[in-house]
Amino acid sequence: MIIKSFLSQLYHLFAFKLEKPKIHYENGLFIISIDVDVGSRELGIINKGKNDTNVHEYLTEYFVGEIDELAFPLFIDLFNDFEMPVTFAIRGQLTEVCNSILGLLLKCPVKHDIGAHGYYHKSFQKLSHSDAENELKMISVGMKKFNITPRSFVFPGNNVAHLDLLEKYGYKCYRSMGDFLRDCMLIEKHDRLYNVHPSLYVDQGASFVFLRKILDMAIAKKLPFHIWFHLWNFGETKESIQRAINKVFIPLFKYAKKKEKSGMLNFETMLSATEKVETMFSNN
Repeated sequence: MIIKSFLSQLYHLFAFKLEKPKIHYENGLFIISIDVDVGSRELGIINKGKNDTNVHEYLTEYFVGEIDELAFPLFIDLFNDFEMPVTFAIRGQLTEVCNSILGLLLKCPVKHDIGAHGYYHKSFQKLSHSDAENELKMISVGMKKFNITPRSFVFPGNNVAHLDLLEKYGYKCYRSMGDFLRDCMLIEKHDRLYNVHPSLYVDQGASFVFLRKILDMAIAKKLPFHIWFHLWNFGETKESIQRAINKVFIPLFKYAKKKEKSGMLNFETMLSATEKVETMFSNN
C-alpha cells in the first residue's frame, strides 16, 4: 500500500506540473471530501453481513463501522482546530441510527458540507433507474429528519451513473471517478451539475512533502486541489489514525493556513467551490 501510494503521489506531482489549466480562479482552492462508507457498527448488525461486499473487499461492514467511529472524532477535532470546512459524504442509512455522526456534525462550530454517499453504499452503476431513484428518495426523507438538504453527491465506489436523477433531486455537484489518468485540478460543468474532479486519493502512505508540493502547484496555477479519503484509510486503531493526523495532516494544514492568511489559498468544500465556479460562469 505504501509503495503504491508513493508512486501515485510521484506520478501526480509530475502530471500536475504538465497540466494546462482550462480555467483559473482568484486563488488556489483546497478541497477535502471524505467518504463515510458505514459510520456506525450498528449498521453492520442491522444489515446482518448482507452488505459487506458493497463496502469493503476484505473487511466486514461492522468492522469498517467500528473504525469509522474511532476516526470520526479525531478528524472532527482536527478540522475544528484549523477552522476548516470539508465535505462529508454521508451514507443515507446513518439516518436510521441513534447517536449517529450526523448529530455530531450538526453540532460542529465549523459549517461542513454534508453530502450524500448513496443509501446502502451500493454501486449506482448496478442499480436500475428506479432503484437509484428510490435510494435518492430515501436519502432525502432520512436527511430531512436532521433538517439537512444534501447538495453534494459522492457515488459509492466512485461509480458514476444516473446523473439525471441527481439533477432531479436538487444536487449541485458530484465527484467523478478518479485514477492515474482521470485525476486533475478541475471543476467542470455537466449540464446543470458540476463535477468537482478528484485530484488525489490519500491513504496511510501519504507524504506531507508530496502533498505540500502539489498544493504549491495549485496555488501557483490558481487551481483546485481536491483530496479525498475514507475514514478507514489510516489504520484500524485510534493510535494509527492519530499518527497519520500528526504526521501528515497537521503539518499540511499549518502550511495551508499560512497560505490562506497570505491571501493565496481558500479552503472550500465541494459545494462552496461549486458555488464559486457557478458565479464565475454566470458573470461571463
